[in-house]
Amino acid sequence: MGQALEQLQARLARLEGEAAVRRLMARYMDLCDVPRDSLALQAELAELFAEDAVWEGLGARAGQSFGRHEGRAAVAAFVAGYLPPAEHFALNLHFLGSESIEVGEGGDTARGQWLMQQLSTYVDGRSELFGTRLNLDFRRVDEAWQITHFRTRRLLAMPLGALAEGEA
Repeated sequence: MGQALEQLQARLARLEGEAAVRRLMARYMDLCDVPRDSLALQAELAELFAEDAVWEGLGARAGQSFGRHEGRAAVAAFVAGYLPPAEHFALNLHFLGSESIEVGEGGDTARGQWLMQQLSTYVDGRSELFGTRLNLDFRRVDEAWQITHFRTRRLLAMPLGALAEGEA
């Protein structure tokens, strides 16, 4: 019975880890969606990242556009720089799919991969569709999961016709 209980506890820890990582990613994407209130946005973003976090764009397009940012404060400042009150996006929506989350043996680390679709309209009226592969590493600190390494690789970028406000 002891081994069966240990296996059950390990399975439960993996499932709880996966669910926590999924909620963390949903929160990150929610904070990056525009329009939204900008009050305390940078502080809320910072809470999602480990103190030693790295955020980087990979490949020619994403690497040149985004670069590499190290440390919680630098990562949060970089991401928040695209969000209100910065006049960059008028609309920015993120959709995640093709999810794969693996929780490590000890239950305190995880890796995840997603395909992300991003619909963006800039303040100048241009609109674009992006397809991106996200690869992230996570670590549980105390009871909170945090992002330790965020990697984004752009797979697709294409202009869209103007998105009419209020169209369904």
